[in-house]
Amino acid sequence: MTSIRALDTTIEVITPENISFDYQLAGPFRRLPAYLIDIVSRWCLIVLFVLPLYLSSLFFDIFTMRNLVTLPFFVAVTLLVYFVISWFYGTLMETYFNGRTIGKWITGIRVIEVDGRPITGRSALLRNLLRIADLAPMYAISNVAEGVPPIYMIPTGMVGLGTMMLTRRMQRLGDLAAGTMVVIDEKRWRIPVETVDDPRVPALATYLPADLRISRSMARTLAVYVDRRGAMAPTRRREIARHLIDPILEKVGFRPEIDPDLMMYTLYYHAFLRTEVAVSDTQDQVDLGVLRGHSPLRTSSVVCKHDNDAMPVERSSHVKSEPSDIDPAKSLQVKSREERP
Repeated sequence: MTSIRALDTTIEVITPENISFDYQLAGPFRRLPAYLIDIVSRWCLIVLFVLPLYLSSLFFDIFTMRNLVTLPFFVAVTLLVYFVISWFYGTLMETYFNGRTIGKWITGIRVIEVDGRPITGRSALLRNLLRIADLAPMYAISNVAEGVPPIYMIPTGMVGLGTMMLTRRMQRLGDLAAGTMVVIDEKRWRIPVETVDDPRVPALATYLPADLRISRSMARTLAVYVDRRGAMAPTRRREIARHLIDPILEKVGFRPEIDPDLMMYTLYYHAFLRTEVAVSDTQDQVDLGVLRGHSPLRTSSVVCKHDNDAMPVERSSHVKSEPSDIDPAKSLQVKSREERP
């Protein structure tokens, strides 16, 4: 007996890296306000470009005492500006602003590829060029208003609405041709509740800057990584983490030989699980264990002596040095000998 799938606007997307994400599709009642806002935005841009040209041509005719000399030039430029903005506004905005136009940004939606990747310039161009087909059929205003030329028509959008209702991803013709879909840009997402079982993680987190900010995209990456790290071999973990950690190590001033998997785990702890307390209080609460007396920072501790008292100058010197039989390099670096199957 086949299972019946519930009617829902949420769709699962599996990226080429075999990572699964859930997106909520944007329906017609979410996309229509965005389209109307974009129409207003396009006309505002057209006026913004055309008005200075009109004023400059008017002043030129006045000062040169030549009537309507620049009129042909003004008309040609106006038509060119109207064509470029009307046809390529959506393409340029979606390509360079992560699938968003002004209307999509205000209404909280964006365009992505069907495989979850950001939209490309080719896809944005194709879906916007086919918009005219989605707006068909056109309804002539002359049918309800006498004396109006038949060239003035109102797009009904029935073709686009029909294809959206018949496709699983709510795609119009342009989306089907370009391989894209419109999703709701999530404002909030559930904070993960993974626990940290490595005692080195809280200790290493005390060396991170207190004002270190984790971006939303990086926080999502950390959550997915920690959720799936248990299913990956240690070598695979480090291979994935190395590409993300190298720039961060340089930013926070850590030594480059630190285990990238351990660093990803530490950043996850810092972003989601670390309580907001003062650095000094954190150091009193956390047992530094094997890291006691050692620093993962690039620069060693600098100690100034005043009245026989040691004053730490750098943040790495806040931990008092104590004798330890454990090599800190082995603790902070790759644990390949312990974890490799």
